[in-house]
Amino acid sequence: DDAVDEEALSRALLLALERAKLVVEPAGAAGLAAVMEDPTAFEPPVVVVLSGGNIDPLLLTKVVRHGLVAAGRFLSLQVRIPDRPGELARLLGVLGDSGANVLDVEHSRTGQGLHVDEVEVSLQLETRGGDHAADVLEALAAASYAVDVG
Repeated sequence: DDAVDEEALSRALLLALERAKLVVEPAGAAGLAAVMEDPTAFEPPVVVVLSGGNIDPLLLTKVVRHGLVAAGRFLSLQVRIPDRPGELARLLGVLGDSGANVLDVEHSRTGQGLHVDEVEVSLQLETRGGDHAADVLEALAAASYAVDVG
């Protein structure tokens, strides 16, 4: 099967955008995605044709976000913390010390299964990649936070 999946296409589009500063439509990045998926399947030298810059801006946003998730550079998680002064600051301090960039934070005092003295914090984080994302999760676990990823 010579097809590449959406995740591979997202990573290829993100690479073309970040490294080569090229906006390419998904079908035009299929060759790059195939090479990225299995570089040993092709005999060097390899030339990949990138084509088509006709991509909807909203689709581009979705593809970039999907590519960041696939590359481990975008992390979405939920954490329950005590509803006390300073607890949100402590959580954000752990994230800052780990080098994660907080893109969005939302906290809710009401929710299914949430105790009266708890707050659920939803976070969108930017990391440097899969290894760094794992380090961030380890730092949260070391600080005794129970984390739901996703």
